[in-house]
Amino acid sequence: MRVAIATQDMKNLNAHFGSARRFAVYDVGREEWNLVEAVAFDDVSDESGEHRTEGDDRIAPKVEALKGCHLLFCLAIGGPSAAKVVSAKIHPIKVPQPETIQEVLLRTQMMLRTCPPPWLRKVLAQAGVAEQKPSFEEED
Repeated sequence: MRVAIATQDMKNLNAHFGSARRFAVYDVGREEWNLVEAVAFDDVSDESGEHRTEGDDRIAPKVEALKGCHLLFCLAIGGPSAAKVVSAKIHPIKVPQPETIQEVLLRTQMMLRTCPPPWLRKVLAQAGVAEQKPSFEEED
């Protein structure tokens, strides 16, 4: 499962989606994780809530760069940004306070090892990385 983490320093989950200068992208399995890439952005939100010009879209490039990720961890994400992320089949997860990237990855692994919550099972099924449920219908 591919996971993106909003970060300013590549050590901690410590950024809002719009103001994140980097996203650490990991492949996470039940037993291990691997850093796939670090995606960097220079043009980020100042978190003022004010829009610049009509054609100034700083969100679309981030969503495009994160395509292929299944989960996105961040401190906050605005409604329009969340809608764009969800439409790209990425499940955003807001975390209430900063924490280390390692803590995020360990918690994600724990969810994969134990009984994943329904929302995660749905994400995994849509991504094609979950075990298929057995069909009890007879085939002709």
